[in-house]
Amino acid sequence: MDYKKAFLFGYGANSIFISNELEIYDFKISIIVDDKSSYDKALKDGYKNILMVDITNDDRLIDLNITSSDYLICMMEDNHLNIFLTLSLHNLFPDTMLIGVSNSLHDTQKLKMAGATRVIDRYEVSANRIHNIIKNPVATKLIDSLLSIEGNLSFREITIPVNSFLDKTMVNDFDFSLHNIILIGIIDIELSDKFIFITTGIDHKLDSFDTMVFIGYNNDLDNFEEYIKQRSI
Repeated sequence: MDYKKAFLFGYGANSIFISNELEIYDFKISIIVDDKSSYDKALKDGYKNILMVDITNDDRLIDLNITSSDYLICMMEDNHLNIFLTLSLHNLFPDTMLIGVSNSLHDTQKLKMAGATRVIDRYEVSANRIHNIIKNPVATKLIDSLLSIEGNLSFREITIPVNSFLDKTMVNDFDFSLHNIILIGIIDIELSDKFIFITTGIDHKLDSFDTMVFIGYNNDLDNFEEYIKQRSI
């Protein structure tokens, strides 16, 4: 079997879930850390291919023998160090897929400027990326792991059924938070499946067959999916 190689830089609270998903999709993982605590944690979690490296030293990064077909995932706990590492890796390996994990919109912008090919922001996800994530099972698994160490917080598409009470309802007239879910956007069939990002502030009219995109716990999403089958409330 041909394995894809992924270098995971940093090992924190969410790392084991990310690495588990990568292994499911036949990635051979190398975990790169810069401190004894992270090394011991990765070792305790059952990983063998762990290297403790001075990531501020370009020569040590070159010694990792990274190739253009490898995947580099930067998720250092220190945001400043994460951005510095992203910049260093981009300069050393410009043709390699470089994924940065961000904790804020501010850090997302910095990671992009540092040369990240893709940025996963734990709290802000752009409209186009959400639509792409939902169509990509591997990315969805990774995002789910980042959002919740329990693994039960996820993205979901829910289509408004015929005769639902939500048909012809304005988005701002319905409080989705009462159901413990967050509406991220809508895929509108009237607009040729265009994704509408709700946080832009546009009040959108919901129609039957529109697909709503949510973040929430699986149980809450299941309950809401049943709830909107009602004709009236």
